[in-house]
Amino acid sequence: MATKCFKSMLIILFLFLGLTPSAVPYLSKGSSLSVENPGDVLKSGNGMFSAGFYPVGQNAHCFSIWFTKPCHDGSHTLVWMANRDVPVNGKRSKLSILETNEIIITDAESVIWTSNKSVIDGSWSQLNLLDSGNLVLQTRDNLTLWQSFDSPTDTLLPGQPLNQYKRLVSARSRANHSSGKYRLLFDDDNVLRLVLNGSDTSSIYWPDSTILDYHQGRTRYNYSRTAVLDSSGHFTSSDKMEFRSSDFGIGPWRRLTLDFDGNLRLYSLEEQGVWFVTWQAMSNSCRIHGACGPNSICSYDPRWGPKCGCPPGFKMKNHADWNDGCEPEFELLCNDDVNFVQLRHVNFFGYHYDNLRNYTFQECLRVCLDSCCKAFQYRYFPEDGAYRCYSKWELRNGHRYNSYSGTLYLKLPKSFPYNNKPVQEFKLNCSNKQTRQLDRLYLKKTGYETLNILIWCASIIGLLELMCVFLVFVFLYRTGESPDASTMTSGYLVAATGFKRFTYGELKKAARGFHEEIGRGGSGVVYKGVLPDQRIAAIKRLNIEAHQGEDEFLAEVSTIGRLNHMNLIEMWGYCAEGKHRLLVYEYMENGSLANNLMSNSLDWKKRLDIAVGIAKGLAYLHEECLEWVMHCDVKPHNILLDSTYHPKVSDFGLSKLLNQDSPKGSGFSKIRGTRGYVAPEWVYNLPITVKVDIYSYGIVLLEMMTGKNPSVGVPVVGTSGEKWHQRLETWVKGKKMGASATTCWVEEVLDPAMGYDYDRNELESLLEVAIKCTEADRHGRPSMSQVVQMLVRGRN
Repeated sequence: MATKCFKSMLIILFLFLGLTPSAVPYLSKGSSLSVENPGDVLKSGNGMFSAGFYPVGQNAHCFSIWFTKPCHDGSHTLVWMANRDVPVNGKRSKLSILETNEIIITDAESVIWTSNKSVIDGSWSQLNLLDSGNLVLQTRDNLTLWQSFDSPTDTLLPGQPLNQYKRLVSARSRANHSSGKYRLLFDDDNVLRLVLNGSDTSSIYWPDSTILDYHQGRTRYNYSRTAVLDSSGHFTSSDKMEFRSSDFGIGPWRRLTLDFDGNLRLYSLEEQGVWFVTWQAMSNSCRIHGACGPNSICSYDPRWGPKCGCPPGFKMKNHADWNDGCEPEFELLCNDDVNFVQLRHVNFFGYHYDNLRNYTFQECLRVCLDSCCKAFQYRYFPEDGAYRCYSKWELRNGHRYNSYSGTLYLKLPKSFPYNNKPVQEFKLNCSNKQTRQLDRLYLKKTGYETLNILIWCASIIGLLELMCVFLVFVFLYRTGESPDASTMTSGYLVAATGFKRFTYGELKKAARGFHEEIGRGGSGVVYKGVLPDQRIAAIKRLNIEAHQGEDEFLAEVSTIGRLNHMNLIEMWGYCAEGKHRLLVYEYMENGSLANNLMSNSLDWKKRLDIAVGIAKGLAYLHEECLEWVMHCDVKPHNILLDSTYHPKVSDFGLSKLLNQDSPKGSGFSKIRGTRGYVAPEWVYNLPITVKVDIYSYGIVLLEMMTGKNPSVGVPVVGTSGEKWHQRLETWVKGKKMGASATTCWVEEVLDPAMGYDYDRNELESLLEVAIKCTEADRHGRPSMSQVVQMLVRGRN
């Protein structure tokens, strides 16, 4: 009866509030997510990812992140797991954020997983699932206390870096998500490798250990040990490992996964919910070490994939799992009489005593017998014109392929009946579902459970009464509002910022129904309009909806409105009405810097003045105003020119304003900026500082001086005739490095549209500043105040 009361009260509460159980946007400190509540799921702002307790077996759950959209078969694709090796049961298990800002997972009050990071300062914190799939615990100041990107499982998402402290670990099998035997990691020699790390053996199988690393395009001479996959399907690593997906380009969602079979594969998601492979490390799965277990031989069929078999005299050890390999059907001592069975085109990689060159067959056989080997490999190498002998003490990584010219001589007892039996292939017996019982004891709760339920019922009824009183109070307050207040909201209001508040109707009339579009970008569309006082204005409709409320929107607009500098666009007002959010700016007669560069209307003097003006505006945002502001999208489209070509920076402050549609406190949940202008920090998921603006400013300088579009790159023809597009900053730096003492590299990169009326020293000084601003390492870039000083000094 008490249980029914409790459930009834919950239903009444949801009906009263007009709510239904659904995903939660974030988790605050002191709160928890329960395995027993299906609605306790975090969702990313774009709805692409979900995080919560995911069933991985019978009464077994792991806290995971997965793609929200199910696959074609109804399953979900997991990309991260916290407790993959210690699943919890479906009762009394939860994830909690402690007062020390530490995240823990408990199973019946026993802690089985922890984030291992605690900050005992009483700071406010929130757990958010970002649009990138990164689960982040952040403070109010967007300081990251913990993130799932720092502890990957078997998958890398775009923008998630892999470094010397992180590794991918495969799953145990397709249905068993616990840690398997394969690793992707940076080795001690700085090379990215795939490693078999079994319970009784370990070996490297990618890159091919029989070929020198530098012959495979790898280098050991790097110190960063960093690799990352970008959203277009381009993977780069500090050891020069690089590849692109077969469907390269912005579009589908991608993931790089170390699958349970040990192969590293890049997947792209089709609209039908099907993942298809666009790149893989190993085209022949039999080259993966441990594919079939010890004493077994793998044969690869392009149509059906790898098949496992046992050599003569051996049988399958476990008919439900090939990881256990094969076992001998005989007992063999070192001094027993033996025969050697020839297995052509078969190789067992590794596990030989020595690599013996120029040995005859009989000498090789004698070495095997003397060392009590299990088999020996005898093979001719045409490159050095000699035979080589490998005496094996273990039979692992067996592989049969017709292109292999060697022969394996397997040792069997003379008494063992052998009639030229081929390698025997076995099929797995999957008829019986194997389950593993968790070795865990649970203590039954004691106490007055009926009394506790009654207390819960009474508490909920009291809460309902308080809410009723509150709603009545709100109703009486609203009915008592004066008519003058509603009249005022429909007209002009002078906000605390000192600029006007417009109604949506006024701005729609001023912009003549929003028909004359003068600009468009990621933050919104800009229209030309005429205000009631006959001032010509630029009216921007922001691409956001009113989730945060007018007060919060006004607080951010107020920050933008208080910024006042001769090289910043001036804001005249705003509109926050219903779902509409608009900003009103002064109108700039000569449009954007981008349009003027395309029309070739800027000579050298104008370009130099514009460069100095932009630098001064950004220096004010970064260092001089009361609230420092990052622009996050510095590009020619956001530099506007007045009637005298005086530059003014626009769209500053919008990076924070637009980010309020993300879950509160999520910070920068995705890359901000425009392709070609974004700093490397965005791609490598490094801390975002004002140095990203300095990098973008350097790219703008290079575009002004060269006339080349950084979004496209510079077409380059290699020595072998191959063509590709090189990054603008790389092209300019290459021209400078390749210039001789008798040539002028500056003239080689100069935009011909500037003409010949320029000061060569000033031009070279400006290009040097641009090169410093576009340093890959953010610590090597100057501050904007230093940029201004260098530009002024260069002019003098």
